[in-house]
Amino acid sequence: MKKSLKTYILLWSTQSLSALGSGLTGYALVLWLYTQSGSALKTALLSICSYAPYVLMSIFAGALSDRWNKKKTMLFCDLVAALSTVAVLVLLKTGNLEVWHLYIINALNGLMNTVQQPAAEVAATMLIPEEHYQRTSGLRSFSQSLNSILTPVIATALFTLAGIDTVIMIDLCTFAAAFLVLLLFIRIPEPERTETAKEPLLVSAGKGLSWLKQNLLILKLILFLALINLIASIYDAALPAMIISKSGETALGIVNTCVGAATLVGSALAALLPAPKNRVRAICAALLISMSTENFFLAFGNSTLMWSAGAVLGWITIPFMNANMDVIFRRTIPGEMQGRVFSCRNSLQFFTIPVGFFLGGILVDEVFEPFMSEISADSFLTTVFGTGKGSGAAFLFFCIGIAGAAVCLIFGFILRKYRWSDKE
Repeated sequence: MKKSLKTYILLWSTQSLSALGSGLTGYALVLWLYTQSGSALKTALLSICSYAPYVLMSIFAGALSDRWNKKKTMLFCDLVAALSTVAVLVLLKTGNLEVWHLYIINALNGLMNTVQQPAAEVAATMLIPEEHYQRTSGLRSFSQSLNSILTPVIATALFTLAGIDTVIMIDLCTFAAAFLVLLLFIRIPEPERTETAKEPLLVSAGKGLSWLKQNLLILKLILFLALINLIASIYDAALPAMIISKSGETALGIVNTCVGAATLVGSALAALLPAPKNRVRAICAALLISMSTENFFLAFGNSTLMWSAGAVLGWITIPFMNANMDVIFRRTIPGEMQGRVFSCRNSLQFFTIPVGFFLGGILVDEVFEPFMSEISADSFLTTVFGTGKGSGAAFLFFCIGIAGAAVCLIFGFILRKYRWSDKE
């Protein structure tokens, strides 16, 4: 096992380290911008600028990725991202850094991530033996979960004690390590090239969608995840509104830490557990557990302990779901098509995330909170969800808990005829 996975482990570990460095800079820039402007909207626009290219350009990025050398694509995107970080440092040191600079730089980094991500997905497929797909997916979830725990803690400490300059320098050091390892020590085999490499870009991109139309299991799983992402994004928008209003920022930090810890444990379990007999059923079950637990703990709970317990139940199964989804995708989609199909997946599966954030904000501010503030204090709803600010968000969590469970049950019924296993 060690020999067959040596190259991938080296790539994964150094890229994860670089992702931690990038996360530190991103988090520190949010802190810097908020201290400079005091505007939550301006800081939120940082994420919007990063995410917009990913949603809008993913289909075309996949077509380009299938034409280009995967290693060179990854190196180029990493280099551009590093140069943009250097630009931030130079602007900061010269006193010229403006908010609009950060928006442009984040949009550029988002575009580079859009191009790099399908190339990295294909590179992983070419480096990982099939029998280790589930374990390596667990490793990726493990590193992502660990980074999600470490990033706010390390970034806040460094930003407070040493300044944003130090954070950026650490980011550049982690980039240099990952870049040199990929350049000098990683050989990524290229999938077999076909005549599609000479096709017009729109035709090539359209083939990713055509492939999905002909492979209904993959398409249905993507649509399933798109609806789950919509609900999860409403959750993300409502969570701070409820917990901060009811118990303060410390409680929110504890709950988010529990989310990271749960995904960390779940990632370890995903890497160690044997393959399920039916991966499609495992995906539906994992999401049903997630959707039908945490949202109700948040809705009915009235303490940090209850919310934290819900966070653990809601997130511990997600890495297992991701691992099984990853295996199905990698074994079903041909290597020469993966860049295009993964990119189509990104556009279809993730476009609901910004919609969910927007919808969640509107529902909390304009619908549920005003509704709860106007009903009598002795009504059934106030008895269940509480009074004052945050009670409307709690009511919303109850609603999205019902919606999430319903989506899982409906798609579980739709997907019941698919019995995907490693033997097929």
